[in-house]
Amino acid sequence: MSDRFVVVPVGQGNEQCSESEGAEGYTIEPQDAVPVLEYSREPNRYGDGMPKESSPFINNTDNDKGNLYDGKNMALFEEEMDSNPMVSSLLNKLANYTNLTQGVKEHEEADDDEGPAKTKKPVKSPALGTLIGVYLPCLQNILGVILFLRLTWIVGTAGIMESLAIVVMTCSCTMLTAISMSAIATNGVVPAGGSYYMISRSLGPEFGGAVGLCFYLGTTFAGSMYILGTIEILLTYIVPSAAIFKAEKKEDEAEALLNNMRVYGTCCLTLMSLVVFVGVKYVNKLALVFLACVILSILAIYAGVIKTAFEPPDFPICLLGNRTLQNHNFDQCLKTMEVGNVTVTTKLWSLFCDSPDLNATCNEYFTLNNVTVIQGIPGLTSGVIRDNIWGDYGPNGMLVENKHQASEPAADTSQDIYMPYVANDITTFFTLLVGIYFPSVTGIMAGSNRSGDLRDAQKSIPIGTIMAIATTTFIYISSVILFGACIEGVVLRDKFGDSVKGNLVIGILAWPSPWVIVIGSFFSCCGAGLQSLTGAPRLLQAIARDGIVPFLQVFGHGKANGEPTWALLLTGGICEIGILIASLDAVAPILSMFFLMCYLFVNLACALQTLLRTPNWRPRFKFYHWALSFLGASLCLSLMFISSWYYALVAMLIAGCIYKYIEYRGAEKEWGDGINGLSLNAARYALIRLEEAPPHTKNWRPQMLLLLNLDSDHAVKHPRLLSFCTQLKAGKGLTIVGSVLEGTYMTKEAEVKKAEQNIKSSMTTERTKGFCHVVASSNLRDGFSHLIQTAGLGGMKHNTVLMAWPGTWKQSNDPVSWKNFIETVRETTAAHQALLVAKNVDSFPTNADRLGQGTIDVWWVVHDGGLLMLLPFLLRQHKVWRKCKMRIFTVANMDDNSIQMKKDLQMFLYHLRLDAEVEVVEMHDSDISAFTYEKTLVMEQRSQMLKQMQLSRTEREREIQSITDSSRSSIRRNNQTGAVGSESGPSRELEDTQEDEAQLIHDRNTASHAALNDKADAGPDRVHMTWTKDKFLTERNRNRAEASMGVRDIFNMKPNQSNVRRMHTAVKLNEVVVNKSQGAHLVLLNMPGPPKNRGGDENYMEFLEVLLEGLNRVLLVRGGGREVITIYS
Repeated sequence: MSDRFVVVPVGQGNEQCSESEGAEGYTIEPQDAVPVLEYSREPNRYGDGMPKESSPFINNTDNDKGNLYDGKNMALFEEEMDSNPMVSSLLNKLANYTNLTQGVKEHEEADDDEGPAKTKKPVKSPALGTLIGVYLPCLQNILGVILFLRLTWIVGTAGIMESLAIVVMTCSCTMLTAISMSAIATNGVVPAGGSYYMISRSLGPEFGGAVGLCFYLGTTFAGSMYILGTIEILLTYIVPSAAIFKAEKKEDEAEALLNNMRVYGTCCLTLMSLVVFVGVKYVNKLALVFLACVILSILAIYAGVIKTAFEPPDFPICLLGNRTLQNHNFDQCLKTMEVGNVTVTTKLWSLFCDSPDLNATCNEYFTLNNVTVIQGIPGLTSGVIRDNIWGDYGPNGMLVENKHQASEPAADTSQDIYMPYVANDITTFFTLLVGIYFPSVTGIMAGSNRSGDLRDAQKSIPIGTIMAIATTTFIYISSVILFGACIEGVVLRDKFGDSVKGNLVIGILAWPSPWVIVIGSFFSCCGAGLQSLTGAPRLLQAIARDGIVPFLQVFGHGKANGEPTWALLLTGGICEIGILIASLDAVAPILSMFFLMCYLFVNLACALQTLLRTPNWRPRFKFYHWALSFLGASLCLSLMFISSWYYALVAMLIAGCIYKYIEYRGAEKEWGDGINGLSLNAARYALIRLEEAPPHTKNWRPQMLLLLNLDSDHAVKHPRLLSFCTQLKAGKGLTIVGSVLEGTYMTKEAEVKKAEQNIKSSMTTERTKGFCHVVASSNLRDGFSHLIQTAGLGGMKHNTVLMAWPGTWKQSNDPVSWKNFIETVRETTAAHQALLVAKNVDSFPTNADRLGQGTIDVWWVVHDGGLLMLLPFLLRQHKVWRKCKMRIFTVANMDDNSIQMKKDLQMFLYHLRLDAEVEVVEMHDSDISAFTYEKTLVMEQRSQMLKQMQLSRTEREREIQSITDSSRSSIRRNNQTGAVGSESGPSRELEDTQEDEAQLIHDRNTASHAALNDKADAGPDRVHMTWTKDKFLTERNRNRAEASMGVRDIFNMKPNQSNVRRMHTAVKLNEVVVNKSQGAHLVLLNMPGPPKNRGGDENYMEFLEVLLEGLNRVLLVRGGGREVITIYS
C-alpha cells in the first residue's frame, strides 16, 4: 500500500516524525505517553507484492491514487483501495460520463502513443438537443422521394381508402418500432452506432451482424433509390432535352428512360461519392439546407390545396372518349378547328391519322369518339373525392381512363400501344404499392444514429423520434385525403405527368409555382442520397471494427482521419447495382425488405428483454410493453411478405447465411445479449422437465464424463481419448471433460485456469463439443470421486464415465495410481453409471483417419444392459468407423447349446435392427495348466515382494512403530485430541546422522485419503521422541532380521486357489479373444468387476492385464445396471 499508519504520542500529534523514527513504520514512545494512530502519506518502501488493478469504472491516473481517501475514517478499507476506489472519487466522473462519438477512444489512444510532446485537443461535449439532434433529422430522412414522385400515383391507383390502409399499416409499424427502439435506447447510456449497436448488444453478435449488414444494405439501396429519384426529376421535369437516349417510337420510351437513368445515375453516384470522400463535413452542413427544401415544398403543397378551394389552377386535361391523352405534341384539345371559315385539322389529328387531310384514314377509336377537356385540379369543393375513394388496378399497358365519360369502344385495339395515350408502365396491385410506399416511412433511426452527438440521448431519442413519426404520419394521411379531394383521378394515375404537359403532378397542386416542388424535391433527393452514402460506409466500418465478420476486417480501415475509404468503395459498388436496375419502383421493395428486417429485430429485441426481465433491463422510457413489440415484429414480418414474398425470402436467406457464417467463423463476443438470457431460460425449463423422470430406454444415449490425466505442464496426456469421445458422440448429447489437480483451490487457482484453457484448446483441436471442469482436491482419488458425484446439472447428468487404462501401473512404485483406478471403478458401479476404459488409447484413430475394411469385435460375455451392442452402432455413425463391420462373439460353456444360442442371438440382433455377424465360441472345461498355476504364483509372489519393498522403504517407521508400542498409552494421554490411525502412515525420509542422539519422527495418519498423499502437510499430530544411538541400532538390526525371514518365506508359499481359478479364466478367455480378434480395429469386452475384498486389488489389475494381453485397441465396458437398448419402436 502507498499509505500507512505511524504511532505518535498525543502531545506531538501535530508534529512530523523524523525520517529515522518512521523508517520502520512506527516509533516506540515512553510509557506515560498515550499512543494514537496518525495517518502517514509516506510511501511504503516495502510494498505488499500484489499487482495493482485499475478501477473497473474509470481508468485512474497516478495523481488520483493519493487522493482516494483522507484521514482515519476509511482505514478499514485501506487494503482494497487500489482495486475498489472510494465512491467520492468516482461520482463526479460517473455523473459526467459522455457518450462520445464512435472512434474517439481510438483517437485518444493514438494521441497517447504520440507522446507528451503533442497536446491533445479537448473533445467537445455533445450539445445537440431534441429538435436539432433528433426531430429534424428524422423528418428529413422520412419525408423524401416517394412523397414527391409516387404518392399521388399511389392514391390514384389504390384509391383513398386503400391508400389510407397502406399509410396506417406502415406508420403503425414504424411507430411500434420507435417505441421498442426508445425502450432500448433509454436502457443505459447509448454509445454511437445507432440501430446496429442496439440490436447487436441486445440480440448478440450473430443477430447483430446479420441485421447490421441488412440495415447496411437497406441504407445502400436507399442511396440508389434517392439517386434514381434525382435523375428522374432531372430528366423528366427539369431538362427533358438532356436525355442521351431518345425514343423514336412510343413503345421505346420506357427502355430509353431506363438507359438514361443508368448513365446519369452512374455519373451522379460517382460525383456524390467524390463529394463524400473529399469533404463529409460539407454534407452535414448542407443537411439543414436540404431539410429546408423539404419543409418549404410541403408548405407549398398545403398552400396550394387551400388555394384550390377558392381559385383552382387551370390545368386542362384532354380526353379522347374516356381515354387520357399525353399532352406533349399538341396545344389544343381539338380534332379540327375553323380558320377563316375553313375547317382544318389540328396536331392532334395528325397523331391519329395518316395525313392532315380531312379524308385521311384515322384510328378507329379516334373516329368513333370525341375529345373532351376537363380540369386536372377541380379543387376541394368539386366533389371529386367521391370518384377517388376506390382504386383502379390494372396490368402493364392498361390505358388510364375516366370511367364517368362516355366512350364508344373500337373493334381493333392492337394499335392502341402506338397511340399517345397515358398508360400503366407496370402491372399494379395492392401489395406492390405497399412495397413501393414503405421507404417513405423509413428513416426513424436517424436520431439514434446521432446518439453520440446528443446532450441527453435517453430523453431526446424517444421524444424526437416519436414526434417525427407522428408529424410525418399526419402529413401522409392528410396528403392522401387532400390529393384525392383536389386532383382528378386520371391525373393521379398519370405517374409522369404526361397529361399535364410533363409537369410533376404534385407540383401542379403547389402554390405559387410547380417549380417550388420540382426544385425542392430535387435538392431533397440529392441531400438524402448524400446522407445515405455518408452513413452506410460508417455503419459497415462499425460492423467491421467489431470483428464479428472476419471477411469484413479490411473495411474497418480508412484514411488517417478515420474516414472509411474502403467501405465507401464497397457502398458505391452496391449502389451501382441498384442504379443499373434503373427503376425506382423496382428498387423500393428491395430496400423495404432490409429495413423491415431491421425493424423486426428491434421489436424482437425489446420483447425479448421485457419477457426475460433481465436485471439490467431498466429503460427510462416507460410506455412500452412486450405485446406492442410482438405486434410490431408481426407487422414487420407481414409487410415483408405482403410487399414481395420472394424478396422477403431472399432477404431472410441473406440474413440467415450471415448469421450462420458469424456463428461458425466469427469472433466470439460476450455483450450480455438477450439471446444468452433466452438460452438460459430455455435451458432451465428443459432441465426442470428432464428432472421429472429418468429417460426412457429408447432415449438413452451415453452422456459422457471424460476423466483426463494431465502432465506436469497441465497439458492433456491422451488427446486421442478426446478424439474417441468425439467419434462416439458425434456432437450429440452431453460431454463433460474433467480433470483433477492435487492441492487446494486457493493455491492452485492459476493452475486450474491454465489446465482448463489447455483442455478447451485440445477439445477444439479434437472437435469435442462439451464442457470442461477442472477441480482442485487434496488428492486425485477424492477429486475424481467428486466429479463422478457432482458433474452435470439436474437431468443433464452423465451416465457414462470414460477413462484411459493406467498403462504404467506395473512400472510405478507408488500403488496410488492403480488404487485410484480401482476405486474409480467402484465409484461408478455404486453410482449406477456405465464405465468405458480404453486400453492403448494412444493407438486409437484420430478424427482425420479413415479406417478401411475391418471389424469392430464385441465379446459379449455377460449381459449388463446392452451397452456393448449400442457402442459399435454409435461408432459406425462417424466417418472414421463407417466402413467397419460389426462382429459379435458370445461364449458358450459345455452345458450350453451353441447352435440354438447363435440362432437366438441372430434373432435378437434382427429385432434390434443391428447388422452384425454372429459367432458363438465354445470354451471347454480343461484342467488348469501349469502355466496358469505358475503365472498365479508369480503374481502372488510379486505382490508379496512389493509389500516387502514397501516395508524396506518404511523400515524406519516400522522400527519406530515397534519401539513406541509400549508407550502408546502415554502418547494417547498426552494427545487426547489426536486421532489414532488404523493404517501405517506415509513414508518419510530418514537422514542418518553421526551425532549421539537421533530425532525420530512418526506421523500418524487420520485414516483419510488426504493424509495418504499429502506428504508435505505436517499437522499437529507429529510425535517427537529422542533415543540413544545404541538402542536405535539394536532395534534396527532386530527388524532387519525379521524382514529377511519374511523374504525367504515368499519362495516357499503356495498360490491361493481362488486366484488360480480367476487366472485360468483370464488366460483361457484371452487365448480365444486373441485367436479371433487380434486383427480387429477395435475389441469391446465386458469388464469384470473389482473384488469385494480390497486386499486383492493388485491381483485384479494383473487379471485384467492378462485378459487384454496381445490386443491392440481394447475398450473395456462395464454397464450401469439398466437396459440401454430395446427391440421396441
